[in-house]
Amino acid sequence: MSTTTDPATTKIFEIYIKAPASEIWTAITDPEWTARYGYKGPSQYELRPGGAFRAHATPGMREMGLPDVVVDGEVLEVDPPRKLVQTYRFLFNEETKAEGFSRLTWEINETGAGFCRVTITHELEGLPGMAGAVSSKFNEQGGGGWGWILSDLKSLLETGKAMA
Repeated sequence: MSTTTDPATTKIFEIYIKAPASEIWTAITDPEWTARYGYKGPSQYELRPGGAFRAHATPGMREMGLPDVVVDGEVLEVDPPRKLVQTYRFLFNEETKAEGFSRLTWEINETGAGFCRVTITHELEGLPGMAGAVSSKFNEQGGGGWGWILSDLKSLLETGKAMA
């Protein structure tokens, strides 16, 4: 798992996963899959430019006071199973909602060696709260960021089991 950072605006997260691009795409875009790794809340995409994106809270998150939809956005570009571009906004509370939308790009590149490189480019200019959250390390109070989410996705696809 590697992470590179332009501290002013952009964070890039990359991991290699031993799975076909089509399986990785499904795991990223299908709510039955997104409920199995990371924060385990199902995400729903309308996979067309202008389509909606919604990430839903788990029952445990709602018990902690989070709303049903914890992240929202709009699909900007869809090229299955290679690329998905979307906006992304936290809805945890009024402060995170007011911070606004970022731009998130998922890229899946087949290597020809039986595995794929998965890259998330998260453009975060003017969004310091979100920038800190998506780069956080795993902790049992709810942190983990993209590094943890990608690692959990890799574990699930390669072993059939999530990390936590």
